[in-house]
Amino acid sequence: MNQRNHVKGSKVAVIGSGAVGASIAFAMSIKQLCSELVLIDINQEKAEGETMDINHGLPFLGQMSVRPGDFSECADCDVIIITAGIPRRPGETRFDLARKNVELGKKITASIMEYYNGGVILVVSNPVDVMTYMISKWSGLPKGRVIGSGTVLDSSRFRYLLSQKLDIDVKNVHGYIIGEHGDSQLPAWSATNIAGLTVDDYCKTSGIEFTDADRIEIMDATKKAGAEIIKRKGATYYAIAIAVNTLVESILKGTSTIRTVGTVMNGEYGLNDVVVNVPSIVGADGVERVLELDLTEQELRFLQFSASQVKSIIEKVQDI
Repeated sequence: MNQRNHVKGSKVAVIGSGAVGASIAFAMSIKQLCSELVLIDINQEKAEGETMDINHGLPFLGQMSVRPGDFSECADCDVIIITAGIPRRPGETRFDLARKNVELGKKITASIMEYYNGGVILVVSNPVDVMTYMISKWSGLPKGRVIGSGTVLDSSRFRYLLSQKLDIDVKNVHGYIIGEHGDSQLPAWSATNIAGLTVDDYCKTSGIEFTDADRIEIMDATKKAGAEIIKRKGATYYAIAIAVNTLVESILKGTSTIRTVGTVMNGEYGLNDVVVNVPSIVGADGVERVLELDLTEQELRFLQFSASQVKSIIEKVQDI
């Protein structure tokens, strides 16, 4: 394990200072995760405003350098987080969104690589699996150095909803949403447990009735959670900011944490040349190892179908 004892001297750049990028920066300042935090945005005034706002709270938090910057600040970064993207408009298909954001992602990647001299590139922009795949290819970086935030948030939502259903502390619920960050994602029920017990065994010992209908309800609620939040407040950004901060902490501290992030598959689960999200060990160099769960035949089939959905979009944007 490449363990670092502290994060002193660490530098993080966040590209995009919209609601997600700014929330990531704000959460990072509260956790005092790094010593240098740079916000990069085509709208420099927005980046300036966000960094000013965070800086005015630092006297209550600790010493950090939080500042706006340009792509030259990507040099010497431990982590470069890409959040910039164009939101989906009414009437647009997933492919329309993918094409626009992949075009933007190509320009961002070229700007990063002009100054890149190390560090992990963490992709948050949607469609995150397609973006992670394309940025991996364009950057030419070693496997695992470009990772997508993938289904880290979906897995967190799944755990929360399951804990609510079973009335148990969410810290004792362990489970993963795998596949794409999108409609074809699926819960790996075979790898889900409550303090080491399968969900069924826990329910038996606790006298709780847990049916297939309950499983479907939790799966659907997990999948629709983002849309439900957007319907009520227009966007989602707090939970993804927290999720991204846990990934950054794993990278900066080299803690080898298991998270459902996306990297280009190289034979795992019978998948090649596509990005899907499965439990992986995240450390100082990004994804250090992809874990191959002992999935049921049905889960593996659904995972492979999910990968085909991502691949179909990737094939349509390859010419960009």
